Amino acid sequence: VGADPKAGDGAGILIQLPDAFFRKEAGKLGIDLPAEGHYGVGMLFMPKAEAPRAKIIELVNKIIAEEGQMMLGWRDVPVDNTDLGESVIPTEPHHMQVFVARAASCADQDAFERKLFVIRKRVFNTLLAEEGHVPEELYIPSFSSRTIVYKGMLLAAQVGQYYKDLADPEMTTALALVHQRFSTNTFPTWSLAHPFRMICHNGEINTKRGNVNWLAARYATMESELLGEDVKKIWPIAVHEQSDTACFDNALELLVMGGYSLTHAMMMLIPEAWSGNPLMDEQRRAFYEYHAALMEPWDGPAAVAFTDGRQIGATLDRNGLRPARYYVTDDGDVMMASEMGVLPAPEDKIVEKWRLQPGKMLLIDLEQGRIISDAEVKAELASLHPYQKWLDSTQIQLEEMPAPRGSMTKPVYGSLLDTQQAFGYTQEDIKFLMTPMAMEGQEAVGSMGTDTPISALSSKSKLLYTYFKQNFAQVTNPPIDPIREELVMSLVSFIGPRPNLLDLKGMSSVKRLEVRQPILTNEDLEKIRMIGEVADNHFRTQTLDITFAVERGEDALAEMLGRLCERAEEAVDQGYNIVILSDRLISAERIAIPALLATSAVHHHLIRKGLRTKVGIVVETGEAREVHHFACLAGYGAEAINPYLAFETLSELLPHLDEGLTQKEAEKRYIKAIDKG
Repeated sequence: VGADPKAGDGAGILIQLPDAFFRKEAGKLGIDLPAEGHYGVGMLFMPKAEAPRAKIIELVNKIIAEEGQMMLGWRDVPVDNTDLGESVIPTEPHHMQVFVARAASCADQDAFERKLFVIRKRVFNTLLAEEGHVPEELYIPSFSSRTIVYKGMLLAAQVGQYYKDLADPEMTTALALVHQRFSTNTFPTWSLAHPFRMICHNGEINTKRGNVNWLAARYATMESELLGEDVKKIWPIAVHEQSDTACFDNALELLVMGGYSLTHAMMMLIPEAWSGNPLMDEQRRAFYEYHAALMEPWDGPAAVAFTDGRQIGATLDRNGLRPARYYVTDDGDVMMASEMGVLPAPEDKIVEKWRLQPGKMLLIDLEQGRIISDAEVKAELASLHPYQKWLDSTQIQLEEMPAPRGSMTKPVYGSLLDTQQAFGYTQEDIKFLMTPMAMEGQEAVGSMGTDTPISALSSKSKLLYTYFKQNFAQVTNPPIDPIREELVMSLVSFIGPRPNLLDLKGMSSVKRLEVRQPILTNEDLEKIRMIGEVADNHFRTQTLDITFAVERGEDALAEMLGRLCERAEEAVDQGYNIVILSDRLISAERIAIPALLATSAVHHHLIRKGLRTKVGIVVETGEAREVHHFACLAGYGAEAINPYLAFETLSELLPHLDEGLTQKEAEKRYIKAIDKG
């Protein structure tokens, strides 16, 4: 598509390391390879200019030696670029392979894989630290003793012709991941072509930005028995500049290198819809619920194919929004693709033909030589540890906690109207947004468009939330109804510290506070505020005021924000593991820092200080009232939100509504409307 018919978004193939082929090619270069599994091959995209290429080779050799392994030699990868598009040739890198021998200090091949992983990460991190950037032409598609990736900014038909290695009869493999890319979220480049080091997929991960942020937040508390001190050398794991697939691949690789099995890691990253599924086996549900506090789902419409060179499989997103069909032949071949006709087989040889179903997994274990069913894979992992027993002894459900002593509802300062005006309420908010929510339990139906100027260009004063818009590919994502499709939706949230991601049993003794949905009533908030008084738990809560004196003027906002961040840091240092950011003290004399600004500032400050995973953030605000407000707060770090002014506004509305609603019922319907949105 476009002016250059031979320019593609990218294509490639991931295969098992072909020992006979590399032994032959290395022999031509005078390199004597050790036994299979005792050497690894790194595939590198390099600068075409000789000087920067020599510098990178020197750096790679140095890091290999520092990590205790032995560099055996380098090989130029032969390519044929005669069929490349005119627009592609200027971006073409120089291709090289490096051979690395396994040291005696590596106990087994898994330990060697971890060392190759560390070497690869160190190359990039060293260049980043020394040069301030990584050369655009440098990329390492694979560095492994089990697999190798040949890919580029090619069309699918060009891959075999471009890489001459692939035409060699000794280039044998029992598995292959093949992909042709259609770029949706990033501009096509050589490095962003699929497959990546462990996966490829046919969709998109919509939650990438939040996933990457939380991965970064976990850095300071991450420790690994297997990686040891090496865990500090591999950061950053994923960065926002990468595509959603590259980030997902990096997260999967981290979990596998940290000790999780390939299937275990995939079930953590793309869990089934467990919260609203009454038919799910209790043991499997306990597995998912336990791991929900360890890793946020990487969610989006995608069928993800994955491999580590020993197993190959695929899993479909929980909504089943992307196609994945497969067949099995009588001589043991298995083919899975987005469409059935990609690699046809004679009908009389096909013994099974089916599709991947939502949240299900197809797995082939090449060492065992068999297909392992979704039920068997998940039953085995769910019975690995007594997850339900661990949950029973550590889980605190907010809804089941006793009501706190004393009054829960603190009246707002001054008149309700003054407070509403201070938070920017309008008659439109009350009449067209909140009243239908209280009456019907859902937002009023409206059009998607708006004819008002965007906030940055408006002459009117707008709330901070209005400067943010949803970020998703509307063309490729089908609409989802969270009520009719409740089975695949979950609003379960966890408040408080987050455990070490690479501690495979660490959560078994740590208390966890769970809420079924993140919008808190005043009573719920008081339960959290007073949770320190509940027996047998380690939670301590501190409320931080996010208002400041009006007389200080608007110029004091930045200073007050800085002080708020310092107070949050001090609270964590003093052992508090839940902070409540509250603007309840707003009055004629005190003005509130916008709740979104306060939340995001505290969230990112604690990430920078390495403290974010030690504390939960709850927001008590009079500002949030519509779905978009709550979505923004959650996106920038809030784990639960109490919209106290919205509840007081509903209370005042009750006498004017047609039905004889109680305050409790009106709040319940309002929360239902927010949850549905």
